[in-house]
Amino acid sequence: MLASLSIRDIVLIEKLDLDLSNGLNVLTGETGAGKSILLDSLGLALGSRADRALVRQDCDHGSVVADFDLDVKHPVFACLNEHGIDTEGHALIIRRQITKDGKSRAWVNDQPVSQGLLATIGDMIVEIHGQHDDRGMLDPAAHRKLLDTFGNYTKELKAAKDAVVSYKDIKQSLEAEKRKLDEALADEEFLRHAVDELTSLATVVGEEKELAEHRALMMQGEKLNEELGGFLDDLTGKKGADQALRGVLRRMERIDDRTRKHLEGAMESLDRSSIEMNEAIMQLEGLAREMDFDAHELEVTEERLFELRRIARKHNCQCDDLPQIYEDFKAKLSSLERGGDKVMELTKALAKSEQVRAATIKQLHGARVLAASELDEMVMAELPPLKLEKAIFKTEIEALPELEWNEDGGDRVLFAVKTNPGSPFGPIVKVASGGELARFILALKVVLARGNSAPTMVFDEVDRGIGGATADAVGERLKRLSDESQVLVVTHSPQVAARGLKHFRIEKGDEGMVTKTNVVALTIDERREEVARMLSGAEITNEARAAADKLLVI
Repeated sequence: MLASLSIRDIVLIEKLDLDLSNGLNVLTGETGAGKSILLDSLGLALGSRADRALVRQDCDHGSVVADFDLDVKHPVFACLNEHGIDTEGHALIIRRQITKDGKSRAWVNDQPVSQGLLATIGDMIVEIHGQHDDRGMLDPAAHRKLLDTFGNYTKELKAAKDAVVSYKDIKQSLEAEKRKLDEALADEEFLRHAVDELTSLATVVGEEKELAEHRALMMQGEKLNEELGGFLDDLTGKKGADQALRGVLRRMERIDDRTRKHLEGAMESLDRSSIEMNEAIMQLEGLAREMDFDAHELEVTEERLFELRRIARKHNCQCDDLPQIYEDFKAKLSSLERGGDKVMELTKALAKSEQVRAATIKQLHGARVLAASELDEMVMAELPPLKLEKAIFKTEIEALPELEWNEDGGDRVLFAVKTNPGSPFGPIVKVASGGELARFILALKVVLARGNSAPTMVFDEVDRGIGGATADAVGERLKRLSDESQVLVVTHSPQVAARGLKHFRIEKGDEGMVTKTNVVALTIDERREEVARMLSGAEITNEARAAADKLLVI
């Protein structure tokens, strides 16, 4: 419920703090006292368009704070959590500020929100019903849901939804399979050639890297073998270092003993060098054998590597992607070779699903027709006491074309009325006048109240143009509604005002050169005087007070 409403510098209201109660809250006052300002302020807090004309004259900005106390299970809290708005317990505090240049800002629980989100939140927690209201029950898009909630045929709704979802899923699968088959048929020759080619290629992931590295190693081996041959020629050739060294040693050995003893140290060093050189030559010869270059192997490796890269370019991919492409092509070819078995299977499944969908939607349509008949009867029973005895209410159910069937079924629902015999039926908002509109809504709300109402409902002059027994009937129905939800009603009817749990009087007066609007919560004695004023006019008589006493004990 709306626990309190605080208004600062909005039109004629300088400062106003209202503490509201659960049940029926009534607001009364003379014409022009400022009731519309109060409703405009509440609308501002609930996300309506900000108009700079709302800011009180000579003020920089105006503001409205609406404090709600809600059930923790109310769907609005899930909406807030979805948008990252922190909530604690039952509290929901909305603050809206508008500047004199028309700019506005909004906060929910002290966290900034957009006007769009604020309007969504407002629609979830407050219903405002008045002659200019075009939301809620006046919105044809909501009528189907209202009827479904009233009818309470959840089994039929779920069956229809499940059938529609299943049909949609199967249809999408069938369309996807058909596209896949069509693509395969169009590319059959290419696919067969590609699969044969890739089958012959038989590549594996990582093969390109291995071939490239092996090729590089063989090409390095060819170059190294050339170098090794030169090294060995320089060491072992006729004029090589090995022959030169051995020749020197042989000549030294032929020198006579007396002279050779002076060469012993050098001969020992040369002998050791000869041994080391022989070992080096053996190592070089062994390395040459290991690095033996095979021109044929290099050619085979290069051919394989270049073929891999050619096929990869052909399919616009990396070489390592070729095995997966091969599997994909085989799958497409397999799909083609199955001759559309999957398409045939899904076609049969779709036909069966279509039968189930049609049957469940037909059952749901039947349930709606029965519920609509019951709803019409109950609403019609409410109309005569509301001075709408000539009016006829009818719930129109139009079967939609099959292409428009959806998870909500196959019906379009519209609440239609005609107010005079011989006139055609039409949407409530287009047929009913301002006063009639509010009473039609009241009748609907009474019938649909349970499970369909926001925590707070506002009725603006629902009793306009009526009096006596009709006004009493309006008051009785508003009181009934307030047993389910908090109700705020702006009224000129003493019969309605007398039924309020809490009564506020809207006053306008002059303070110096400034006109201001104020709202006062009335005591029981003040309520008696206000109801008497509404009964008698400017001069309150004892008879009016006595009549007020009778009304207030209803």
